[in-house]
Amino acid sequence: MIQYLSRRHIQRKKPELLAPAGSFEKCRIAFLYGADAVYVGGKDFSLRAYTRNLNREELAQACFLAHQLGKKLYVTVNVFAREEEISALPEFLSYLQEIRVDAIVISDPGILLLAQRWAPAIPIHLSTQANTTNSLSAFFWQKQGIQRINLARELSYRELSSICQQTQMELEVFVHGSLCMAYSGRCLVSAFLNQRPANQGLCTQPCRWQYHLVEEKRSGEYFPISEDEHGSYILNSKDLCLLPALGRLMDLGIDAFKIEGRMKGVLYLASVIRSYRQAIDSYWEHPEAFRLEARWENDLQWVSHRPYT
Repeated sequence: MIQYLSRRHIQRKKPELLAPAGSFEKCRIAFLYGADAVYVGGKDFSLRAYTRNLNREELAQACFLAHQLGKKLYVTVNVFAREEEISALPEFLSYLQEIRVDAIVISDPGILLLAQRWAPAIPIHLSTQANTTNSLSAFFWQKQGIQRINLARELSYRELSSICQQTQMELEVFVHGSLCMAYSGRCLVSAFLNQRPANQGLCTQPCRWQYHLVEEKRSGEYFPISEDEHGSYILNSKDLCLLPALGRLMDLGIDAFKIEGRMKGVLYLASVIRSYRQAIDSYWEHPEAFRLEARWENDLQWVSHRPYT
């Protein structure tokens, strides 16, 4: 083992439940149904061009609401910035420090430099877009001043366990929501087909379209992949659901469980947050007697989703 990777003592801790919000109203709903923290995006730089997002006034209101409730608000600035976007970032980052958001979520190393200069008092979290898949990478980002890392969704339980043991910084994992066909969302399919790059928040989700695989010399003959009446699903993934593994994840000492879905509706948001809130609380209070309750799973099945992992 590399010597500068120190092992941390895995202690029992109650993870933060981190929920998405694509509007100020959804932010209120997320807190109401049990989120400890909410992540939102501004009108720019947040990888969700098709959701409403929050304007400056709403960001300030959401931050005030979070602190009034004893909770936290994180703002995503996790776009991979193009050259023409750089000039607008310092003023926006300064504003986030002015309203005292609890963290800025980034993925671009250049934006990290800007955040450290223009919002030095605000903790910086690293987005899953940065594809952190091992403890050495976590150590590197820690040396750059990152406080928390959202680990790549491709990691296995064994890999998560190893990273948790070898790092001294805050770790966050996705537990529920959409998965991307590409490595942690670094996908070029939308850019290729529609000139709408995912890394600019413009993904049209072509991986969820219906495709048929045809061999060049056998026109009209379809490769026998799993099919239903609508065609074959070659590229797209099932939705992530780690509710059945919640206890095992809590035993790793992970600092935050994150729900995906800034573009989802209020009903979806409320139902998913409530299920995970109740499950986390139940396991925390009585880990030995913990049982996964049918009503939590039923609520997750009832809302609109793709088949779960």
